[in-house]
Amino acid sequence: MNSIESVADVRYTDDGGLPGALRGADALFVYDFLSTAVPGAWAAADRISWVHTASAGVDLVMFPELCESDVVLTNSRGVFDDSIAEYVLGVVIAFAKDLPRSIDLQRERRWQHRESERIAGRRALVVGTGPIGRAIARMLRAAGMAVAGMGRRAREDDPDFGTVHASADLVRALPGFDYVVAVAPLTEQTKGMFDAAAFAVMKPSARFVNVGRGELVVTSDLVTALRDGQLAGAALDVFETEPLPSDHPLWTLPNVLVSPHMSGDFAGWRNTLVEVFADNFARWHTDRPLRNVVDKELGYVPSGH
Repeated sequence: MNSIESVADVRYTDDGGLPGALRGADALFVYDFLSTAVPGAWAAADRISWVHTASAGVDLVMFPELCESDVVLTNSRGVFDDSIAEYVLGVVIAFAKDLPRSIDLQRERRWQHRESERIAGRRALVVGTGPIGRAIARMLRAAGMAVAGMGRRAREDDPDFGTVHASADLVRALPGFDYVVAVAPLTEQTKGMFDAAAFAVMKPSARFVNVGRGELVVTSDLVTALRDGQLAGAALDVFETEPLPSDHPLWTLPNVLVSPHMSGDFAGWRNTLVEVFADNFARWHTDRPLRNVVDKELGYVPSGH
């Protein structure tokens, strides 16, 4: 941030000090991308023309006052793509090779031979066709899986997915896949899209992976589906309530992998987020086009922007 401090008055603050820091400020860098303080402090923003968030998802700053204003919103798209894709491949392999059970048996010092699954030829549906979804598709395909995508519009011959199904056809498409990966942005259209109806049509042998937003899923429906054998397993990195309460049933279900919203957090990611903001600040300061401008009606950065 030193290069920015040489040309700007930089104010560092926490949630409590945000209203005071916003007064007279021209730009806001939401470094704590899990903070929910911006909407409540927004009335103090009397000069803001640009907001940048240190995340790919922008749902926490998509409140009406900002969306309806002329303030430009940018995100940190691109930082976590490959890291999240590696996480997804990792949990797919963990399920197929029964690694959690191997760890349990090792702790018990039990020698119990089992057969495992191949992932080559298995079919994966990646719900969300942005940069993270594309990185996931490329990595799963490199491992030998057959991958399709799901986005707003159906299409064929996509360079990363081949076939892209329309989101409106979710329930119709789900029965054909062994792994379903949720990485869609959180919007009014995607909130709760994975509910009882969706889980009911998935293969009983299928696994569900969520690296998007917890609110994409009706969690109680997922718990029921897992308990009733409608799904073979789930790997969950995001949740409706974070931290996940210690008494939540997802902690103890034997076919669930829980991680604390860390699928993209590689060593050095915090510095990379600052570098992305610093690059955009240099553009903003010299009146050049900003990178990763969010379409506030769509709730994400359109392809090619």
